[in-house]
Amino acid sequence: MVLKLYNTLTRKKEAFKPVKKGEVRMYVCGPTVNDVPHLGHARQQVTFDILRRYLKFSGFKVKFVSNITDIEDKIINKAKELNEDIKTLTERNYKAHMEDYRAIGVEKPDVQPKATEYVKEMIELVKKLEEKGYTYVIDGDGVYYDISKFKDYGKLSHQNVEDLKSGARVKAKEEKKNKEDFVLWKFSKSGEPSWDSPWGKGRPGWHIECSAMSASILGLPLDIHGGGQDLIFPHHEDEIAQSEAAFDKKFSNCWVHNGMVNVDKVKMSKSLGNFRTIRDLLSEYSGRILRYFVITNHYRKPLDFSKNTLDDAKNAYQRLKNICNELKDDEKINEDYLKKFKKALDDDLNTSEALAVLWGLLRDEKAEGKFQTVKKFDEVLGLDLLKKETIDVPEEIKILLNEREKSRKKKDWAMADRIRQKVLKLGFVINDKPEGYEVRKA
Repeated sequence: MVLKLYNTLTRKKEAFKPVKKGEVRMYVCGPTVNDVPHLGHARQQVTFDILRRYLKFSGFKVKFVSNITDIEDKIINKAKELNEDIKTLTERNYKAHMEDYRAIGVEKPDVQPKATEYVKEMIELVKKLEEKGYTYVIDGDGVYYDISKFKDYGKLSHQNVEDLKSGARVKAKEEKKNKEDFVLWKFSKSGEPSWDSPWGKGRPGWHIECSAMSASILGLPLDIHGGGQDLIFPHHEDEIAQSEAAFDKKFSNCWVHNGMVNVDKVKMSKSLGNFRTIRDLLSEYSGRILRYFVITNHYRKPLDFSKNTLDDAKNAYQRLKNICNELKDDEKINEDYLKKFKKALDDDLNTSEALAVLWGLLRDEKAEGKFQTVKKFDEVLGLDLLKKETIDVPEEIKILLNEREKSRKKKDWAMADRIRQKVLKLGFVINDKPEGYEVRKA
């Protein structure tokens, strides 16, 4: 079986075939570092980390690019709100994103460009569009893209382009020719960052940033372009319009989008007070538990975070780790289960089914090669399944363990069992062995 991915552009699963045999060029829209990362970032980061790992697992040479947006309206507004220098704000939040992504097992991109490093390329791209007649200027505002000039506008989001064209004005921008025309270059305002350009001092619009960086680093067409479903329109739609108009090439062959995040079955939103950051959760759950939880769901489906679902994930992950820690290495690979694992992931990256295969292997009493096969699975899953954890046992637990050993020597099994239950309530499991016992987190 070959890898099939759901392509948002065609609305169907398609056999993945890169432009150049054996090589994959993948671009994923990275975070805007106006704040610390939240659950939506965690979902997206884990999704594309798994895809990248699986492509490499399948033998592809992958060049993975994911940007950092360090200049944008949200950043400027946040800096004003905090009365803080923009560079200080973005560097602090960039560091927080990198730390939190690392905590959930996400590998750093091969190239991670910052938007401010590619302003020259963005200006060149706007100049190309201007030369081809796709732009117009609104005095005192900026250089805009005229969507009516691009005949395929709306093809990614599958919207009727006529509904997006002239006749529907936006109050804030009466001068716009079409409702969905978007800014390519914003003229500078007092106190805002700016760069020199042929149109005067200003800064790039958000959409032009990703088009310039992806084309400059990877070249077109891309094999895969990814991001959250909230980016399909207008961000990715606008990227297609400006890139294909400028370069006369298809922008990306495959578009992959992960589903949105809910908290207690309600869309996560700051205004609703249910906004959760990765750091909020890392104070209660390990990074690998959060990762496990994300991949128990198919990447295109909505993901519902709640105390109950996360506790279930925590319990399942701990059971999984405990079983894996007991495995003995017979230096064999179980090809049957490896084939099932690949089949699951070849079907549009079905991680929930891949986890079911993992559990099936571990529960199969007749199966050989468990240790080495789990090791192979974990190249993709990134769950540290075979990594021995160093446990910091609190003094209170150590005292109880000593008391239990005394009870066992006296053959007071009832007391030993009561202490076992007390230790369990405090979050630790005692596993008796012929040569003694071990203690691990519950």
